[in-house]
Amino acid sequence: MSGQRYWLETLGCPKNEVDSDRLMGQLAAEGYVPCDDPSEADLVVVNTCAFIEIAREESIETILAMDELRPKGSRLVVTGCLAERSGQELADALPEIDLVAGFGHSLTAPSPTRVVLGPTRDGSPADALLDLPRTTPGGPWAYVKVAEGCDRRCGFCAIPSFRGDQLSRSGPSILAEIDQLAAGGTKEVVLIAQDLASWGRDRRRGGEASALDVLDVPAPGTQPLVALVNEAAARIERVRLLYLYPSGLTEALIEAVLGTGVPYFDLSLQHVSRPHLRRMARWGDGDRFLERMASIRSAESTSAFRSSFIVGYPGETEEDHDELLGFLDEAELDWAGFFTYSAEVGTPAAARDDQVAPELMAERMAELTERQDQITESKRDGLVGQTRRVLIDSPGIARSSAEAPDIDGVIIVPEDLATGTMVLVEITESLGTDVVGVPVVAR
Repeated sequence: MSGQRYWLETLGCPKNEVDSDRLMGQLAAEGYVPCDDPSEADLVVVNTCAFIEIAREESIETILAMDELRPKGSRLVVTGCLAERSGQELADALPEIDLVAGFGHSLTAPSPTRVVLGPTRDGSPADALLDLPRTTPGGPWAYVKVAEGCDRRCGFCAIPSFRGDQLSRSGPSILAEIDQLAAGGTKEVVLIAQDLASWGRDRRRGGEASALDVLDVPAPGTQPLVALVNEAAARIERVRLLYLYPSGLTEALIEAVLGTGVPYFDLSLQHVSRPHLRRMARWGDGDRFLERMASIRSAESTSAFRSSFIVGYPGETEEDHDELLGFLDEAELDWAGFFTYSAEVGTPAAARDDQVAPELMAERMAELTERQDQITESKRDGLVGQTRRVLIDSPGIARSSAEAPDIDGVIIVPEDLATGTMVLVEITESLGTDVVGVPVVAR
């Protein structure tokens, strides 16, 4: 098999990127080497997303594009969320696909069928991905996926139907990966999971942990993520957390995050109207969220906040929408993403009879986006004259603790600053979502 070349196209969220790192590690172990273009590949793999309709459309468009680009005689394999969720339907609709492989199944082994789904030999497709060796990501930062699946059943989300219930990696395996990344020059790790704040709770067992690592078998009544964050922060320069369910943002976790020196809080709020959140089968309300954010800001004034919101979920009223607009004004989030509701087959929301008209969703979306853009630009303007310690991601591009990679704005710096170094800069200019930084002291 030596000398076989592959091309891997990754769609969707950061969790998919980590899955692709592991798939590349698996392909390397089988003798495959990456190539520079899909037109040169013996094997073309598309790691798909299926979160909402627009993501599924992009996945299908990408599959067809890869089929056009690949050389004659090559193999086109589709994996990831869309494969797991709609594998047979996908294969029936797209004869161009040679194999649809579910989570944990081989991308290269001969198969008597074009669709290979369902449990792997250990009975857990998710587990088959979590602890596969991964290729070491290039660059000064890396995602580290700590869990798969989700135990929550939000009204709009189909992820548990194809990713399953939460399955957490062991603490020692995560820390070993962080150690490996740090040894390879990584300066920042971004811990990710569908429900990060609940990491480790599914690993609890009865009885005494005795000689077992406390991070592998957490004690009842604790929030295991707190210990993990503390341990990770002792091993690497920066630790950042993404996708925190708001009820999981405990005082202990806040203290741990602030202790890392990266006061960045990505809270998956989805909305702020209490009755509307209950329609979504979610916890919280705007007043609770504002109170928690104010407490964090009083402890650390440089804390940055990001959230995401669904626009037009069934039953959303004008009052609900106005409440969200008011929340944005008061919360002054640094970053926010807005997504129009997508009816997902099999979810409770899809069966509701109070769907919001698409044109009204678009109108509300535009209003919210415009409001938040103004807030974000104002927050960035306020940085001018301040100093920030930044990580140089690539020539001319840096980030402070207030910017997560891939999703937030950046700090533009001189291109001669070495990638992977930490530099103290003064913010001299704001360019909307991005700002300009001039070095003060290099470290």
